[in-house]
Amino acid sequence: MGVSECDNMLMLLGISTDLTHKERHIVTPLMIKGFSDLAHEAGCSVNGGQTVLNPWFIVGGVASSVCSDDEFIMPNQAVVGDVLVLTKAIGTQIAVNVHQWLDDAEQWKKRVDGVITRDDAVTAYTAAMNSMARLNRTGARLMRKYQAHAATDVTGFGIKGHATNLAEFQKADVSFNLHSLPIIAKMAACAKACADSGLNFKLVEGFSAETSGGLLIAMPRDKATAFCDEIQSIDGCPAWIIGDVVAGDKTANIAAEPKIIEV
Repeated sequence: MGVSECDNMLMLLGISTDLTHKERHIVTPLMIKGFSDLAHEAGCSVNGGQTVLNPWFIVGGVASSVCSDDEFIMPNQAVVGDVLVLTKAIGTQIAVNVHQWLDDAEQWKKRVDGVITRDDAVTAYTAAMNSMARLNRTGARLMRKYQAHAATDVTGFGIKGHATNLAEFQKADVSFNLHSLPIIAKMAACAKACADSGLNFKLVEGFSAETSGGLLIAMPRDKATAFCDEIQSIDGCPAWIIGDVVAGDKTANIAAEPKIIEV
């Protein structure tokens, strides 16, 4: 919706019961510090929340902002002729799984042995971590400058799931056609290998979950290249034109053989 200023943040923290008392007192403050650092980067502070014990670590939050009508974009204004822009590559779920398999010889051999090197797995994991740690604030700010018509983040439902939700919300009778998929390097090949071995992430089909994914934005065709150039200049990370808004029945579709952009 193009909201780039956050007024308040609540932190939700689950502390792992599997840690020793000493480990808990070392790791937990570091997690709180990392969360607080990003909140400060977003221009706000953490003011409250909830902490619980949990089998594994969980950290998340609830952000709130008070806006006037001219400070946000209703995400239902896409029109025929717009293009679709994505601000982060997909493939984070697979990158994290492949990295975990570095310590699980059986899964590594079964799923990705011969498809990716151990060094490339670490590189993909690092790219995923950096992507998840990067705020969408720049993209949100630039949405207003470049007259975006609609947007959503890409998270748990995968890129097609969120594109479908956004298409269904549009006022006009439009559909979203995705022709390209920016994917963390080697993850498309790993996804295929995993599917062949019985574990189908459905990455290229658009259903692989993302964590802290990018923005999928519908905007005027003549504004999109400048938007991508400016987000690259500010964040040092690319954005891509990945699809078109066409006349349709409020659906989202990925091409049968989409262009894979390795990132």
